[in-house]
Amino acid sequence: MVEKVPMTAEGHERLEADLKSLKHEQRPAVIKAIEEARAHGDLSENAEYHAAKEQQGFIESRISDIEGKVSRAEVFDPKELSGDKVLFAATVSMADEDDKIVKYQIVGVDEVDVTAGKISYISPIGRALIGRKVGDEIEVKTPKGETYYEITNVEFI
Repeated sequence: MVEKVPMTAEGHERLEADLKSLKHEQRPAVIKAIEEARAHGDLSENAEYHAAKEQQGFIESRISDIEGKVSRAEVFDPKELSGDKVLFAATVSMADEDDKIVKYQIVGVDEVDVTAGKISYISPIGRALIGRKVGDEIEVKTPKGETYYEITNVEFI
């Protein structure tokens, strides 16, 4: 069975754009760099050639990785979801022990950006939130110790 890769519609679009850039810009550029380095003669001591080949390997690996994720993508558009339970793609507001409000959107692994409030569904906080409702309290074990939150709002935006 093929394991699905959950991601938001925004994350899926970003992966598609990355794939397009890799295939249509970066791949042709590195092929050209390899051809130019080859023209310089002896490949055994040609640093430009070896660097370009290494870059080509990285690009091809990244293309393969993204193609695999896109082909197994299970795309969630938060605007099409609703309800009072925390689901993948939900944006959750929580009050910490000092009543400070923190807000996170639960996203796929490739979409994580903590500074933008995007956390993975497999992160400790993400796992603790899935399936919970407004008013529920969660306990999260972090490197700093246990932290408690109360869910104050669940949005699908």
